[in-house]
Amino acid sequence: MPRRLCCTPRPPSTTQRRSRRRSQAGGAALASVTMVGPLQLKPACARALTRIFNLSDQDNNQVLSDEELNYFQKSCFGNPLAPQALEDVKMVVWKNTTDGVQDNGLTLTGFLFLNTLFIQRGRHETTWTILRRFGYDDELELTEDYLHPTFRLPPGCSTELNHLGYQFLQRAFEKHDKDQDGALCPAELQSFFSVFPCAPWGPELRRRVCTTEAGLLSLHGFLCQWTLLAYLDVRRCLEGLGYLGYPILAEQDSQAQALTVTREKRIDLEKGQTQRNVFLCKVVGARGVGKTCFLQAFLGRSLLVQKETPGEPSPYVINTVQVNGQEKYLILHEVSADTTFTKPSDTACDVVCFLYDLSDPRSFSYCATVYKQHYVDSQIPCVFVASKSDLPEASQQPTLSPAEFCYKHCLPAPFPFSCQGQGPPSTIIYTKLATAATFPHLNAVELGAASFWLRVALGTAVTALLGFTLYRLLAKSK
Repeated sequence: MPRRLCCTPRPPSTTQRRSRRRSQAGGAALASVTMVGPLQLKPACARALTRIFNLSDQDNNQVLSDEELNYFQKSCFGNPLAPQALEDVKMVVWKNTTDGVQDNGLTLTGFLFLNTLFIQRGRHETTWTILRRFGYDDELELTEDYLHPTFRLPPGCSTELNHLGYQFLQRAFEKHDKDQDGALCPAELQSFFSVFPCAPWGPELRRRVCTTEAGLLSLHGFLCQWTLLAYLDVRRCLEGLGYLGYPILAEQDSQAQALTVTREKRIDLEKGQTQRNVFLCKVVGARGVGKTCFLQAFLGRSLLVQKETPGEPSPYVINTVQVNGQEKYLILHEVSADTTFTKPSDTACDVVCFLYDLSDPRSFSYCATVYKQHYVDSQIPCVFVASKSDLPEASQQPTLSPAEFCYKHCLPAPFPFSCQGQGPPSTIIYTKLATAATFPHLNAVELGAASFWLRVALGTAVTALLGFTLYRLLAKSK
C-alpha cells in the first residue's frame, strides 16, 4: 500500500502555480470535459493521435505490437519500455476498454484511451511530448518547420530523390500493399492517403505514370510519381514526406535528407558529364500533331489503349529508360501551342522534342519557327520527330524539307513515330531523347560520329587480332 503523508501540505510556490496553469492550459487544448460524461479528446487531438497511431503501425495490421510500441516509446521518450511495463500498460487498457487490446497489441481505441488517461491524471506533458515529436504545434497543426524544413535549391540545379528517399517510399508502398500483388487498389490507396489531410494526387495519376493492366498503381508508377514531384515541386515533396513521417520513421533530422540537389548544368557542360538521373524533355508542336498521344505512348499505351484509359489528361508523364546500361527517369512535358515562350522557364529543359505531323503540310513550320527563335543558339539538345508516320507523307510548305532543315542546323534527321497498332509503341525515340539529355555537350553529329568511329575502331581491332592469330597458326604449321 502507498505510504500516507500525515503532514500538512505546503502552499504551492509561484513556480508550481505557473507550471500547474500551463499544464491545465495544455490539457484544455487536448481534451474537453462535460458534466455528464467522462473526459474526451477534442476532435483535433484525436485526429493527430490517430495519424500518429497509423504511422507507428508499421506493418499496417491496425495493432501496435510490442516491437512497434517500443519503437514508438524510444522515438518519443528516448528509452524503450521494460517487458513488465508493456504488460502493465496493456492490462490497464484491457480492463478499461472492450476492444483496446487485440492479438496482444494495442488498437487505435486503446492508444486513444491511454492518452486520455494521461490527461485525466494530469500528465498532459506525456501526450504533448508525443505530439511535439510528430511535428504538432499548440494548435494541433503540423508546424511549418516540420513540413517545410530549410532546403536551398541554387539556380541551374535540380532535385532528385536519393537512395534514402526511395527506400523509405518503397517501404511505405509495401506497408499498404496488403495483398502483396505489387499494386495499390483503391482501398489500399485510401489507406496510404489516411495520414494526409487530403489526397496528394487525383485521378490524373493514371495518365501520368505506368499502371498495371487493371489500371492499378504499381510500385514503379508510385516511385515515378514521387520522382516527378521531387523534380517539379520540391516543397510539396518535402510536405508529402513529412505527412508520411519520414523524420521519425527514417530516424533523420528532416525529410530534406531524402533529397539530393544536383550540381549546376553549366558545370555538367564544362566537364562533359552529368550525375543527374532525372531529365526534363519539353514536347513542342502545333495543335493536332499528337503530343498527348506521344506522351501516353511513353507509358507503353497504343492509341487504342489510350482511348480506353480513364483519368484526366496530364501535361506531364514520367517513365524510366536505359541509357548506356543505366536507368534514367525521363519526364515529358507537353507544351501548349499557345505558349509564347516569354519567360526563361518556358524554354528551360534538358532536351526538346519538336513534334510535327508528317501528313500535314503546315505542321513543320511551327516547330521550325520555335526552334529558330528560342533554341538555335542554346546548348539544349533538340530532336525532331515526325508523328503519324503510318499515314502518307505530305510535302511541307517551307522551302527546306524537314530533313534538309535538320541537316542545315546539324541536327539528327527527323525520327518517324506512330502509336497505331495493336502492341505497345516503340521506345527507341524516348531512349534517343534521354541519351541526348544525358550527353548535352555532344551534338547529334558528334554522337553519330563517335558511334561510327567506335565501330570502325572495334572492327579494325578485331581484324588485326584475327590476322595475328592466323599468322601464328600458319607459322606453327611450317
